[in-house]
Amino acid sequence: MSYKKDPRVDAYIKNAAPFARPILKHLRELIVTTCPDVEEGIKWSFPNYSYAGSILCGFASFKEHCSLGFWKASLMKDPSLTMNAKSEVAMGHLGKITSLEMLPPDKKIIAWIKEAMALNEAGIKPVKPKKSTPKKTVIPAYLAASLKKSKKAEAHFESFSPSGKKEYIDWLEEAKTEPTRNKRLEQAMEWIEQGLPRNWKYMKQYQHLL
Repeated sequence: MSYKKDPRVDAYIKNAAPFARPILKHLRELIVTTCPDVEEGIKWSFPNYSYAGSILCGFASFKEHCSLGFWKASLMKDPSLTMNAKSEVAMGHLGKITSLEMLPPDKKIIAWIKEAMALNEAGIKPVKPKKSTPKKTVIPAYLAASLKKSKKAEAHFESFSPSGKKEYIDWLEEAKTEPTRNKRLEQAMEWIEQGLPRNWKYMKQYQHLL
């Protein structure tokens, strides 16, 4: 397979702001010359380049600047790319490019492209951060005991979202004395029986109940 121009990228560059055209043309030339087997296309509304089954890099033009981004910048050796990959302040890894003079030397960009190619060839993928497991809502024993006495209240409480349950639990747990907590528990049970959330009085859909 060899590089084949995508007319959509031609159109993208043609329609870019005058300052951006020479930047985009230069980046395109560096990418396709360094990686002759690259696949050119449009993805997410801007030019992207794929190689060895994965996105290699892409560039974009905005009203006042251009950007160049590497798909696996977080795995590349240059610390500046890694830092920008974490911050993504300008949707790219070189900041806001407003002229050809702002680009790093061609030799450096070519080295980055080759490094990105090697990562794709090796099939190395960025490590996705593990999603934290949401903490299970712990229902206080006194509330659990009260809910067990009413199937209706228990069913309503179970239907509440985790945050909805937490609002009731926090309100009860924040009581500074046992009498206050018992009073709140009595009120909570009355509302839960009706399927009402803790702060229903402040919600528009429940105003007719006031």
